[in-house]
Amino acid sequence: MKARKENGILLHISSLPGKYGIGSMGKEARAFVDFLAASGVDAWQILPVGQTSFGDSPYQSPSAFAGNPYFIDLETLVEDGLLKNDEIEEHKTGEADYEWLWNTRYEILEKAFARFEADSDYEKFVEEADWLDGYALFMAIKKSQNFMAREFWPKELSPRKNLSERDAEKFEKQADFWRFLQYEFFKQYYDLKAYAEKKGVKIVGDMPIYVAMDSAEVWETPELFLFDADGKPTEVAGVPPDAFSADGQLWGNPLYDWAYHKRTNFKWWKKRLEQNLKMFDVVRIDHFRAFESYFCIPADSDTAKCGKWREGPMLAPFENVETDGRIIAEDLGIITDDVRALLKKSGFPGMKVLQFAFAGGTKGEYLPENFKTDNSVVYTGTHDNDTTNGWFKTATDKEKQLFSKLTGYFDDDLPLMKMILGKNAVYKTPAEAMIELAMKSRANLAVVPLQDYLNLGSEGRMNHPSESGWWKWRAKSSDFDEKLSEKIKRFAEMRKLKKTVELSAEDQGENERT
Repeated sequence: MKARKENGILLHISSLPGKYGIGSMGKEARAFVDFLAASGVDAWQILPVGQTSFGDSPYQSPSAFAGNPYFIDLETLVEDGLLKNDEIEEHKTGEADYEWLWNTRYEILEKAFARFEADSDYEKFVEEADWLDGYALFMAIKKSQNFMAREFWPKELSPRKNLSERDAEKFEKQADFWRFLQYEFFKQYYDLKAYAEKKGVKIVGDMPIYVAMDSAEVWETPELFLFDADGKPTEVAGVPPDAFSADGQLWGNPLYDWAYHKRTNFKWWKKRLEQNLKMFDVVRIDHFRAFESYFCIPADSDTAKCGKWREGPMLAPFENVETDGRIIAEDLGIITDDVRALLKKSGFPGMKVLQFAFAGGTKGEYLPENFKTDNSVVYTGTHDNDTTNGWFKTATDKEKQLFSKLTGYFDDDLPLMKMILGKNAVYKTPAEAMIELAMKSRANLAVVPLQDYLNLGSEGRMNHPSESGWWKWRAKSSDFDEKLSEKIKRFAEMRKLKKTVELSAEDQGENERT
């Protein structure tokens, strides 16, 4: 990370406004880049851009390499002559409507594919993406099986080694459709990235450490994972019980066969890292602690209570990969001294989440005054947290009191704090107080979810770990007005100048969303 203190906004592509059921990589994405640039924001952080499946989580994708076809902008396809205006149906909704997308989007994209004529750019893309054929064939077969999970397919279709050449040819036309979708996704994505670069806005991507059990990689290259002789997992991924989850989190992802990866010099992992470093200016590596040791849970378990830790590959997957200081290590959760030592050895910045700072008293490691290095990224909260305003409502009195002492914020539930602070009290929302705390920290990068800038409560939450039905929140076009831009700009100046910049009286109230 550069020494200059930078700031970013966290907002997934799916959360952008738009007329077609979900955010896309079209004009609304460019308008957001313009807004960031005008507001003095250095970086746009997004969640994983992989194709989503059942449950809609971007962290459970059927491919470690493929992009999400839902993000393909339909109006761009119209401009390219692949669709007609009367073929794209508007669906203005306050949330991402995954059910509607599932029922309508691929039918529309099939029409675009029918008009598509391959050119040299397409042929080059297909040739260079060595993961593409396996993914496309996997998805073609999946469609023929009514999108059932691969473990329910006939034995002659799964795993990949069981598929005859003759049977594979039957799916070739449908596989071409999935190749086309990936070509369009990456074409539009790199156009957007070039636009952001021109405007001086970095894109911070997110790489999940695990792949889904129902994925092209498991189907085509099961040797990458720990399976028994019948191709079934004996153990799966997750994390143990903690203060937030009595049962732990049973993710269910396949675990890597690190011994196999070592024998192949981590070729697959390095290819994956290199693609992400090509796509993004900075890459956040999810669940970094698993490189030191990872949690294994018996595959037949209902909870994560009976799992155990195993030694990970350490930093071997990163050797001979040119990271150039462009990786953020997500080091949240159960972090031991060994994990801290590995992070220090890597040189990657870790994460500091301010919502976790107040439960441990004045010595908490997430309090900015206790940061031991500039080489870190501070967040008010992440996609897995409630908004800061929502968090404050459910915080303990002890947390609220420490928060008030450090930020000058208090509410009617803390009359004693009002008396103690007296004239020094600063009237803000919890979100604004937390943003100021982040911007004044020594961390090299401070990232704020857009929902905190909008002063939203729990209605703006993006995800709740281990619960279904999330990932739907979207911004409105009317959110991105001059008032919000000026507010962000003042915080950005605070970040760059390292001094307190007072909000106007107007900004201290709730930001009304229309």
